[in-house]
Amino acid sequence: MKTLQVHGPVQADAHGATLTLDGGAVLSVEILDSDLARVRLKPIGGYREPRTWSIAPIAGQDVAWEGRERDDRSGFSCPAAELTQSGGSVSLRTDQLSLSLQTQPLALRWTDAQGRLLIEDRASAAYMASGRLGAVRHYLQREPGERYYGLGDKTGPLNLHGRRLRTLAMDALGYDPKSGDPLYKHWPFVLSRSASGAWCGIYYDTLAACTFDLGCEHDNYHGLYRHVEIDDGDLDYYVIAGATPAAVIARFVRLIGGTHLPPRWSLGYAQTAMGLADAPDAQQQLDGFISRIEAEGIPCSAFHYGSGYSSRGKRRYVFTWNHDKFPDPKTLNARFHASGMQVVANIKPCLLDDHPAFDAVAVQGGFIHDVQGRPVMEPFWDGMGAHLDFTDPATVAWWQQNLQRQVLDYGIDVGWNDNNEYAIQGDDAQCAGFGTSIPMHRARPLHGLLMTRASFEAQARHRPDEPAFSVTRAGPPGIQRYAQTWSGDNTTSWQSLRWNIRTGLQMSLSGMFNVGHDVGGFAGQTPDAELFLRWVQACCLNPRMVMNSWKADGTNNVPWLHPQVTGHVAAAIRLRYTLMPYLWSLFERASTHHEPIIRPSFYDFPDDETCFADCDDFMLGPDLLVAPVVEAGASMRTVYLPKGPHGWYDFHTGTRYAAGQPHQVAAPWASLPLFARAGASIATAAPDKGCARHDDPAGAPRVFPPQPASGSS
Repeated sequence: MKTLQVHGPVQADAHGATLTLDGGAVLSVEILDSDLARVRLKPIGGYREPRTWSIAPIAGQDVAWEGRERDDRSGFSCPAAELTQSGGSVSLRTDQLSLSLQTQPLALRWTDAQGRLLIEDRASAAYMASGRLGAVRHYLQREPGERYYGLGDKTGPLNLHGRRLRTLAMDALGYDPKSGDPLYKHWPFVLSRSASGAWCGIYYDTLAACTFDLGCEHDNYHGLYRHVEIDDGDLDYYVIAGATPAAVIARFVRLIGGTHLPPRWSLGYAQTAMGLADAPDAQQQLDGFISRIEAEGIPCSAFHYGSGYSSRGKRRYVFTWNHDKFPDPKTLNARFHASGMQVVANIKPCLLDDHPAFDAVAVQGGFIHDVQGRPVMEPFWDGMGAHLDFTDPATVAWWQQNLQRQVLDYGIDVGWNDNNEYAIQGDDAQCAGFGTSIPMHRARPLHGLLMTRASFEAQARHRPDEPAFSVTRAGPPGIQRYAQTWSGDNTTSWQSLRWNIRTGLQMSLSGMFNVGHDVGGFAGQTPDAELFLRWVQACCLNPRMVMNSWKADGTNNVPWLHPQVTGHVAAAIRLRYTLMPYLWSLFERASTHHEPIIRPSFYDFPDDETCFADCDDFMLGPDLLVAPVVEAGASMRTVYLPKGPHGWYDFHTGTRYAAGQPHQVAAPWASLPLFARAGASIATAAPDKGCARHDDPAGAPRVFPPQPASGSS
């Protein structure tokens, strides 16, 4: 690694500064808005990644399929800042953000409107590059009291200080829920809180894999620091200032194009299980599921087909039907619709080598290929297959046509984009890049994004009068413009239940708001009655609630898995539907105001230091605090109710509790501990047929008086 040093004078004006570095590379700093700045390093030979697909700052306007030119400033106000220049130093100041730039050595220091430090480059050496590896590093000073959040679907405690983490999408079936890394997303965004309490976001706009060291590494010659290493990509980062975590997150989400408002039915409880669609008599089994859920009186808004509808043995063949297992799928799908359920089908971006369409797609050059143009073959679902190239317009058209003919025309409403991590290992693998080839080590996450967009747009054309919806497991910033996502293939355990809560909150703090987990655990053992119930309760108020599983013994996670708790499971699902009007209002605010739907309590109460302690609780919007039970055998639990409101109320009983204190509360199997902020008015549903549905009209709100609490009662 070589430290990058300034060569020559700084060129500065009220909009930024430009510095020429040794070797001819150029570092530019721009003020894009009063709370947003950008730092770019342009190598002498030009950008390795000349286009971006994540930056979409113009409201309502998506990025072109071919991407956005990296130097494009459209969508930013680019205000004039107050400029001060003296010798080798430059200062730029807006009403929310200030920069001090030193050239010997090169270092940038950012402060907020109150003069509090946001982030500061490491003084000894901040910018380094390797001609041998193609890697570039950015080093920042670090203080022991700093807190770091974000990076997408990360495991373990929310505060990432002291960890080393990778943004490299992997098919991470069976991951360790506390320490496993990486998972499914490429999300190089860090939300930080300085030791002085100032909030800042930094987003590295690259599709290359990144390694973030947030205080794990130590070097005696450089003091305390943190850094990111970008594998053979570009250093192009955005600095976001905000008075609160809410302000920083909202500004970041606006930068990457906002959050899609899905159809209301997608907020309801949904069911899937690989075992049902994999069964030899799958259509009969699914028909039986419809009858059973109707008989139980449990509301269900959607059924998600696992990929078994396209399987022959263990192999999966996207855009085909196994008619031995599904002799009449259109009739089955019509029955789902008649029962009030929408239908979602799993779709995969890789064709096995014996797929009926493989040769035709290969002839048209539709696969990720090597330098000789041959499809790159990778292990996939008990065989070898080639991944489709979504940077080739002809392949996008092929995908959308087959999605229409083999999925949507069969009465299925939505494509569930799965196994789209594109974990392709070959050094010479490349994609078409819309006319300019891109090596796959700089394009892996892009294909998850474009696959999801292709499905989303095909579905929007299929039903132009209805809101579109999609689901994706992988991708970079930008997927939230189209899709819901989840934490992937978790394993059944109390550990997964507990730590998945943090992973969902981490995704929310990263700008992914429509998130959830596989209820009950996807892989591993079958959950016992207590674990299953507590998992349902913990997830019943997540933005996404899908019960999904793949168990070796053929068991499926379904509401009646354990008859002794079926009534309690049904009650938790009905609680979701009771709160559907409130939940829907949160989805609307996520789309219009860029607010997470679930969030740690410090999001709403950033001045309450106790809220930063690691815990199992989370806020559902601004007015409800959810306190899941995540320990076997627990019938009581401690809940800290943040200070700020006059008090808190037990949502179920109306018991009033003091704010700013921990409380021991009852946690029987029958009930999810749930608390409402004093002064809240919670919109609830008024089912008109005795069974709550996602489209039930709103009834009278639950009002929780604002008068001060007089202590626990």
